[in-house]
Amino acid sequence: MKRLTLNYIQWVFNVCVTLIAVPRNYDPALHPFEVPREYTRALNATKLERVFAKPFLSSLDGHRDGVNCMAKHPKSLSTVLSGACDGEVKIWNLTKRQCVRTIQAHEGFVRGMCARFCGTSFFTVGDDKTVKQWKMESPEYGEEEEPIHTILGKTVYTGIDHHWKEAVFATCGHQVDIWDEQRTSPMCSLTWGFDSISSVKFNPIETYLLGSCASDRNIVLYDMRKSTPLKKVILNMRTNTLCWNPMEAFVFTAANEDYNLYTFDMRFLESPMTVHMDHVSAVLDVDYSPTGKEFVSASFDKSVRIFPVDKGHSREVYHTKRMQHVITVKWTSDNKYILCGSDEMNIRLWKANASEKLGVLAPREKAAMNYNQKLKEKFQYHPQIRRIAQHRHLPKSIFCQIKEQRIMREARRRKELNRRKHSKPGSMPFVSERKKHIVAVVK
Repeated sequence: MKRLTLNYIQWVFNVCVTLIAVPRNYDPALHPFEVPREYTRALNATKLERVFAKPFLSSLDGHRDGVNCMAKHPKSLSTVLSGACDGEVKIWNLTKRQCVRTIQAHEGFVRGMCARFCGTSFFTVGDDKTVKQWKMESPEYGEEEEPIHTILGKTVYTGIDHHWKEAVFATCGHQVDIWDEQRTSPMCSLTWGFDSISSVKFNPIETYLLGSCASDRNIVLYDMRKSTPLKKVILNMRTNTLCWNPMEAFVFTAANEDYNLYTFDMRFLESPMTVHMDHVSAVLDVDYSPTGKEFVSASFDKSVRIFPVDKGHSREVYHTKRMQHVITVKWTSDNKYILCGSDEMNIRLWKANASEKLGVLAPREKAAMNYNQKLKEKFQYHPQIRRIAQHRHLPKSIFCQIKEQRIMREARRRKELNRRKHSKPGSMPFVSERKKHIVAVVK
């Protein structure tokens, strides 16, 4: 009797499997309403994406002055470092969302910080003309909080970055200095011009290349092996910082005072690859995602924007009522979160994808999300879906400034059109938007 029951169950199971595995005929003549049905699903998916877009996750408070710089731990996803305007450095655990260590590193501002490539120590520079190296681990019980090394310089250092593979780091201020970790004097000093340099960054792929931004509107590229500058590009306004693309060796993005960001190919500096325009005030910081497909920017207009590398406008804008001028921004190494530090002493944690569901997803849930994503991509240019997907609520100040800038841009365009109309043919050449902002390239 038991064997008969088992055989019957097996037979029922086989029948069910046979019934479920029905082949589908994809002939469009048999499915006349497939496209309208998919369009409705895409519309609903786009609406739900905007409904569930809740990007803000947490605020890390504890600093007693504005957050001036941040650094990521190269080995640990949950560790991030921040430096404030009162000389205080804090190490945060993002999993617990709390500060695990506080160091009074400098007198005055912490101007820059970076972690060593192995993650065992980190470097800070400040207004007190010193470069300090600190252990990443907390001191043991009874041990005093002291730096491993301290280098006293002649001028104030405004930025620092570490080589991606070797025990070498670069500082900037009056000039760009390349240091060996074991020495108290620089291996070589690089300069081109006489103004102070605000930022220096090593290339993560071609690790001997450096880029720097100076206050005389220059972006200068250097090669450590030659000990001389390679070339420089002069823009209309000052560049605050730059960031190299982690996937494309020759590409970098510069954050400028003229409210724009410029993505350059270092081989062709005559014009940028893309001009990214959406901010309404000076752009203060920029950082790439680990995939190299997008980057995040921080601005004086109290907002954070996410730009695709090949698009001129942002896909996302983050802001809160309390957030003031955003000074520094970082994209985490797992490509899921964004950290920003602002004037009002807080570090904020955001989702990189505003409507993404966090946590473990069931297989059916994952399949449904992928299906909806493909539908949204298929119908992304339909007017209704495009309008819903692109709509963002903005603070009144930013909204009014965007409106004002649009009027000004239109007035300039109209003026140029009238001048061309009443000038001798060919006397006023057309200048593309990309080339308008470049003054000269010097090699």
